[in-house]
Amino acid sequence: MLQFGRHRPGLIYLDRPAAFGIAERDGQIAVVEVSKPRQPPYFDLPGGAVDAGEDEPAATVREFGEETGLIVEVGPLIVQAAQYFLKSDGQPVRNFGGVYCVTVVGDNPALKVEDDHALVWLDPREAVERLRHDAHAWAVAAWLRGGRGA
Repeated sequence: MLQFGRHRPGLIYLDRPAAFGIAERDGQIAVVEVSKPRQPPYFDLPGGAVDAGEDEPAATVREFGEETGLIVEVGPLIVQAAQYFLKSDGQPVRNFGGVYCVTVVGDNPALKVEDDHALVWLDPREAVERLRHDAHAWAVAAWLRGGRGA
């Protein structure tokens, strides 16, 4: 598994299993624009922590719904990666897990509970440049180069 980000000396990172997805529609991919108070907005792939009792595909479906209101089916694994980062509250975290191809099969606005996340469709090349995490950008690049699960 490739490791992205850097471990800052003196910080203790929480290892957090996580899963994300890449959904394509009309040549663009789904990303979430996250807006937190007193911080500039940033872009992430939809996804997040794997809860107790979940596997990565189940977490991807749940997180997609919570962040975007989209209903997705999880397809093939594209890549596995880990990313050191500081959460918006300053907590040091090391996400690790898979990024999957997903297919949008519907939408249900009632699923969306994360008000600070907005669904945005971006050209994948633009997404590579704008995504906050290098691991996400790498996953999109791998997807573009043939990891689309097709």
